[in-house]
Formats: sequence, C-alpha cells, structure tokens
Amino acid sequence: MKGQEWYQATDIAQEYDDKRFSQGGRLIDRREKEAVLDAIGPVEDKKILEIACGTGRFTAMLAERGADIVGLDISAEMLGEARTKADAAGVGETIEFMRGDAGRLPFEDDEFDAVIAMRFFHLADTPAEYLAEIKRVSNGDVMFDTFKNTSTRSIYNWALPMGSRLYSRSEVHSLIKGAGLELVGDSHDFVLPYGFYRSLPNSLANVFRRVDTTIGKSPIGDSIASVSYWHASV
Repeated sequence: MKGQEWYQATDIAQEYDDKRFSQGGRLIDRREKEAVLDAIGPVEDKKILEIACGTGRFTAMLAERGADIVGLDISAEMLGEARTKADAAGVGETIEFMRGDAGRLPFEDDEFDAVIAMRFFHLADTPAEYLAEIKRVSNGDVMFDTFKNTSTRSIYNWALPMGSRLYSRSEVHSLIKGAGLELVGDSHDFVLPYGFYRSLPNSLANVFRRVDTTIGKSPIGDSIASVSYWHASV
C-alpha cells in the first residue's frame, strides 16, 4: 500500500479528521456517509466489515444504526482515534476494532452481509487482489470509492503525501467483473476537488457546493467528477 509510514504516524491520526472534515470538509463527510447508507442501508442487525476504517467515521455511524460491525485498519494510531470516537458516541462496546492487512483478511468466506472500503482503493497497489479478498468475505453488498483519472485531481495528484491511484470507469468495471461481483449502481460527485472545500469556511463551502452540484447534474458532470462511489454485490 502507498504511504503506509505517513498514514501510520501518530500526529497524522490525531489531526486526520480536523484537517479533512472540519469547515468545508463537513460537506465531504456528509456526502460520503450518504453514499455508504444509500448502498447498504438499512443496516440494523447486519454484520458489516469496514476495511481501512481509519478514525471510525463510518464505523461509529453504522453502529449507531444497529449494525454488528468490525472495523479493520493497518494503523494502530488510527484505531486508537476510532475507539475514542466510538466511545464518545456511546457505541464503543458494540464495535470490534482489529489491526490487520486488507490483503489477508482474517475472516471466513461469506462472513459478512456487507463490506465497505472508503478512501482505500486510491492507495491500493494491487486493487484486483484486494477486491477479490473483499468479495471472498462478503455474502452480499460491497461498497467502495475511487478517484477518477479525468478529474482535476489528476493535475495535482503527484503532490499529495501518499499519492493516489486514479481510475477510469472502464477499469473499475473490469475490476468488479474480475472479482466475480455484479455492479449494482454507481454515482459520481465533486467537480471541485476535496482540497478546495477543506480550505473554506463551512458557510462559503455551501455556496460552492451548490454550484458544484449543478455542474454535476449536467451532461458533462459524471465525466469531470473527481470521486466515484461504487455499489456491487456477490
């Protein structure tokens, strides 16, 4: 995986949410959670695995909605933040957090009703292998996101601390088919890059978000969107 040392640094884990999901970044957080729930909700009593759970944004949210959820991440520091967040939300006792490698999942075949992997595949050096492993442990839904190679992100991608793998639509379709999954649906969003929103106060970000959404609904919206949300099933 790309950028493992950077990702696992203590200060990165402590500052991760504040840098990405405060101010205008709250719009990103809201949209990502909406995408997850659209794909796998309702989640009550479902057994769900979150791969690369990071600071537990989705893990805690799904636990609050009654999911039986496992959060797996390679970073002990990120898992520490996730446990703190879950405890603050009152769901710490209902979530199992595990440190592990997404390429060798320590679970049985078909163990989960759904598997999600957000902010993961842009770091994957062997995405086909990871998706095959995800498919192995799911008996239902698979949901993940990717960054698009035709977006503005391609201009500055080289400057990001971890870099990013950028995908074409056809490449993701091929990965899904190769893993033995069926594509259920996809959506594409954020013409303006994430970094732009994070630099804005929330009130100003809302103005740009309305413009962004309008462009996104136009005939060229999907082709220039920076992020894609994919929903597949076994």
